[in-house]
This record gives sequence, structure tokens and C-alpha cells, in this order.
Amino acid sequence: MAAASPSHPASGHGSAVAHAADRLAINRLGLWLFLASESFLFAALLSSRYFLQGVQRPAGMNQPLGLAISIVLLLSSLTAYRAEMAAAYGDRARSQRHLLATVGLGLLFLVGVGIEWFEAFRHFPPSSGFGTIFFTTTGVHAFHVVSGMLLLLVVYRLGRDGRFTKGNYWGVEGAVKYWHFVDVAWVFIYPTLYLVS
Repeated sequence: MAAASPSHPASGHGSAVAHAADRLAINRLGLWLFLASESFLFAALLSSRYFLQGVQRPAGMNQPLGLAISIVLLLSSLTAYRAEMAAAYGDRARSQRHLLATVGLGLLFLVGVGIEWFEAFRHFPPSSGFGTIFFTTTGVHAFHVVSGMLLLLVVYRLGRDGRFTKGNYWGVEGAVKYWHFVDVAWVFIYPTLYLVS
């Protein structure tokens, strides 16, 4: 009879596990829906490049810098992934190190974008057709990079306080998935702005 009682400890534990699994599934679904909505924003920005400028590209594009910051951002996806995997295995110290490395690479990417903007003002200012597209697209993306870095820093702080464990690391997972989205967005932005001609 004790096993059938709703107050039985085993029954309560099973219910808590099911509740946690449901909550994780809802969190993941909510994040994917948010990322899907964000992808429409980037799709609109990228398509406007072809609609307004065709495939024309100004000669002043700094191709080596564009490639360099792309590599930096792709490397940050690797460190973010390693942070998530470390959290999944309960290795808090390694997860924390990789979170900070990801933030550092994100900062390096932003410095590169700042240099690119400084040069772009001379070759294709915001008042020009391509300049409008370039500064708007890279500006929106840079905002996402900054928000991603802030999110990773919040997760780092929570992790330092011991918030995440081997079976409970949604904060790290969610932040890293958002960071991957920011990186994937750049994978489409880079060829659209730097390579198509």
C-alpha cells in the first residue's frame, strides 16, 4: 500500500525527475523558437544586400582582416563547445576556463570589427549603399556578440558559485547554444559581405 501512496519518497523522486525533464524540454524548445525568430532578422539583412546592391562589392574590403575575425569567431565556438561538455561531465574548473576563453575570443572579434569599421568609413561610409548594408548587418551581429558575451559572463559567475552540476547545467547549455547561433550567423554574413562579387 505504501508504494501506491503519493507521499511515498520513491514516488516523489520520480515525479521530481519527470518535472525536471519536462522543464528542460520546455527550455530547449523556447530557445530554439527564439533562435528561429532571430534567424529571420539575419535573413532579412542578408537578402537586402542582394536586393539593394546585387553582387557589387567595393574594392576597399579588408579581406585578410575579414578572414582573421571569422577564424577567431569559429575558434570561439570550439571553446564554447568544450565549456558545455566540461559542464556535462561535472568538470567545473575546465568549464569555467573555456567560458572565459570564449569571452576573450569574442572580445578579440569585436576589436577586429572595430578596426574594420574604422577602415570602412573611408572606403564606403554609412551614407553609401553598400556602407548602409555593411554597417547595419555587422552592427546587428556585433550587438548579438556583445549580448552573448554578457550571457556567458553571467553563466560564468553562476558556475563559480557552484550553480551547475553534472546533471543540471542548462544555463551553460543554453548560453553556448546562443553563442553557436551567433557564430553560424557570421558564417553566412562573411561570404555575403566579403566574398560575393
